[in-house]
Amino acid sequence: MPYIKRVIHLMGATIAISLADSEDPSLLDAVEERLHTYNMRFSANDARSELMQVNLQAGLAPVTVDPELFELIQLGRTHSLAPGSHLNIAIGPLVQTWRIGFKDARVPSPQEIEAALALTDPANILMDEDKLQVQLALPGMKLDLGALAKGYIADRLKDFLLEQGVQSALIDLGGNILTIGQNQDRQQAWQIGIQNPLAARGQHLMVLPILDQSVVTSGIYERTLSRGGQTYHHILDRQTGYPMTSPIASLTIIAQHSVDCEIWTTRLFGDMPADILAQVEAQTGLEAVLVTQDQHIYHTSGLKRD
Repeated sequence: MPYIKRVIHLMGATIAISLADSEDPSLLDAVEERLHTYNMRFSANDARSELMQVNLQAGLAPVTVDPELFELIQLGRTHSLAPGSHLNIAIGPLVQTWRIGFKDARVPSPQEIEAALALTDPANILMDEDKLQVQLALPGMKLDLGALAKGYIADRLKDFLLEQGVQSALIDLGGNILTIGQNQDRQQAWQIGIQNPLAARGQHLMVLPILDQSVVTSGIYERTLSRGGQTYHHILDRQTGYPMTSPIASLTIIAQHSVDCEIWTTRLFGDMPADILAQVEAQTGLEAVLVTQDQHIYHTSGLKRD
């Protein structure tokens, strides 16, 4: 059965939504409309977004936000405060200082990094659940939901499509994959390739059969800055303010919910391989594939490979 497909360039990514051609094509219009709504809700790079209203009021006043934005900030705050977590949604000042992935990227001075680090404590994200209000305690604080938003959005799109009775779809938010049902072309699970982080894009290490699950990969190859003969990747260390020093080249998480994949790729990226595998094995419904910079591949015990 052929698929109908919509490709959209949004959120700094190429987004592709594929539905079985037996579905109503107007669903693609509805999905695209929702994507634009979510972009204006969660973007840390558009001064008009709902998230940016929180950032603009840092140190000044609480901001009443949409329930979905409140939910995602609350989720991000919880996982940012978890012991040993490398995730930090308050890392915005560092991201905006480095600007890796943007045309004006640069290597900041140690003084700039120190000043930005002082504004990244997630405990200073103050939340009032009754009023749906968020306040950043210090002037200059900035939330950045980039580590979570695409996963959260993918899950909401899947919920919408399921409500519409869709039985087969592939949601690809810039490489963040979420599947509904099986691939009806082949009458089997979707075959999702895991990128080799040390090779050209499209070179896969393995292919995984994925059914009603999400696959998200975080890797040092995604966005980089080259200056003075040195390459800096975009995954910043919340402790040092510099790009993460790690033996890991990429970490892929497979789970039912895409936001869980996002959370755990970021929480764990920076740990040693054995620690990552142990932590994933301790979670219900999570699997992982990790690739080290010296080209070793590890995966959790429950993973099925094709």
